[in-house]
Amino acid sequence: MILPDILTIPWSLSRPKERAPLLMDTAPDTAPATPWTIAVLGPGGVGGLLAALLSRAGHRVICLAGEDTARTLARDGIRVSSGQHGDFTARVEADTELREPVDLCLVTVKHTALDAALDRVPPQYARGFVLPLLNGVEHVAALRGRYGAEQVVPAVIRVESTRTAAGVVEHGSPFTEIDVAGADEARLAPLAAVLTAAGVKTCTVADENAALWAKLAFLAPFALLTTRYGLSIGGIRDEHAKELAALVEETTAVSRACGGPGDAAQVLARYDAFPAQSKSSMLRDAEAGRALELDAIGGAVLRAAERHGIEVPLATRLVAELADGTAAAPSA
Repeated sequence: MILPDILTIPWSLSRPKERAPLLMDTAPDTAPATPWTIAVLGPGGVGGLLAALLSRAGHRVICLAGEDTARTLARDGIRVSSGQHGDFTARVEADTELREPVDLCLVTVKHTALDAALDRVPPQYARGFVLPLLNGVEHVAALRGRYGAEQVVPAVIRVESTRTAAGVVEHGSPFTEIDVAGADEARLAPLAAVLTAAGVKTCTVADENAALWAKLAFLAPFALLTTRYGLSIGGIRDEHAKELAALVEETTAVSRACGGPGDAAQVLARYDAFPAQSKSSMLRDAEAGRALELDAIGGAVLRAAERHGIEVPLATRLVAELADGTAAAPSA
């Protein structure tokens, strides 16, 4: 089983107990009566799934991708295989760039491709909600600088979904959940309702730092250790348990300093619940020779630690080893 890092938290990760009082489920009956026009920047495993669900729910969906992918999606649509949502094909529009205003733009590319991908979405057309579903915490400020503070709504997603070919998505997790973050719940309610009505259980979270750091404090140890040693989480638990515990202590300390949750024992308990064969997508990327989201995940932790004067020696070593190619990531 692959538990992707990109844009995701594995489905076994429940929301942190510390944030529970901040969550507000949004009923679908608050969804707007008129279908939305929605752009999806990066129609891969996660973006493709969301595009298909939103199209099936009656919204106009425009997928933004390279020429070959856009041509395939426009011709064939997106075919989804899902235990939760069923097997279906959804028709979508597709283009290489956005050419008109939209109500919502989902940003679902990997962080390594973000800068180039944003050229596909001119700011004058992203005047509705811009919803980034990326790893890390630093992308929010960059997106707000381009599209405006009001437009960009921080969010995290919990799902396992894989693009097996252009326009073909395999959704493996038993649910699809998003938290959208912002103090103005009333403003976010229509957005959350549109997603929920499409089959994506969506809640609003008042504290964006809590939402983003809850994910990163959990994700960084999982991604860094599995990739460094070329092992699934079961192998990390068996062979590197002390390092796992120490790294979680470091990342949760940084999370606390940044205003996020910081219960190390709770994070470790979630890893214990993982199937032993679970791998991070950073490890899968390493095995396939693809670029790693090392800076967005590990680098973000190091920079935040430096700002707050927190020593993170293990995270520093792992990031350095991964950066210089020390990591052994054998094919699985």
